[in-house]
Amino acid sequence: MERITVRFWGVRGSVATGGLEFAGVGGNTSCVEVRVGSEVLILDAGTGLRALGEVLGAEARVSLFLSHLHWDHIQGFPFFMPAYSPRAAIELYGPAADDGALRAALSRQMEPPGFPVGLEAMRSRLGFHSLAPGDEVIVGPARVRAVELRHPQRCLGYRISAFGRTLLYATDTERCADGLDPGVLAEARGADLLIHDSQYTEDEYLGRGGPSRAGWGHSTVQDACRLATAAGVKRLALFHHDPGHDDRQIERLTEQARGLFANVAAAREGLTVTL
Repeated sequence: MERITVRFWGVRGSVATGGLEFAGVGGNTSCVEVRVGSEVLILDAGTGLRALGEVLGAEARVSLFLSHLHWDHIQGFPFFMPAYSPRAAIELYGPAADDGALRAALSRQMEPPGFPVGLEAMRSRLGFHSLAPGDEVIVGPARVRAVELRHPQRCLGYRISAFGRTLLYATDTERCADGLDPGVLAEARGADLLIHDSQYTEDEYLGRGGPSRAGWGHSTVQDACRLATAAGVKRLALFHHDPGHDDRQIERLTEQARGLFANVAAAREGLTVTL
């Protein structure tokens, strides 16, 4: 099947959240499943990874691309049940000094007193691969290119291309002081789908009524729309929602976004997009 199918399993940023007022969008942190033909690619290992693992099962063969190693993007990995199956195979990619450093970062969150078992309890075949901006990985028919993002400690976005279709995953990124990030803009040009950080309102980002979030490594809804417009993307998914933004606020922000970019939707758990 020559198509790319994207499903969102976790769409929150910073920390998972719960409650009826958040149930429509969902409370799990970043995790996106991308099926390219028969290949399964996973973008980030936030808390949404747990439920995806239940679906993939004990014989999963997946490539897991981590944007960075902050807790909200790796916290689901110890709960990813295929990793404990000797019949599963998982290739992990992410920003680190070398392959061993990537393994060590994931191992640390499973050390005492933070977790009851260590990484050695995972019996699947695990491969660890460090990436730098510009590196490319071929997974079946998919070409995956690492893209540098603006976020404290190194962070990567991923441009995935196959079958004449392209998506760009650009979570945890911030605008430049003088406007759009030219590097992200270049990678987003003509994309069929742009998944973009949109954690803050402009008031939150600029510190109107609270602390300024400038320099924290995240974007506003307006930033995402401006970049989507400038890049000429076909569809925009607002992503990495603030844990304090409930369903009603995200719907209001999405309505505002439609005034800036017509083909936009808020990413929510269970949303599936076919390219």
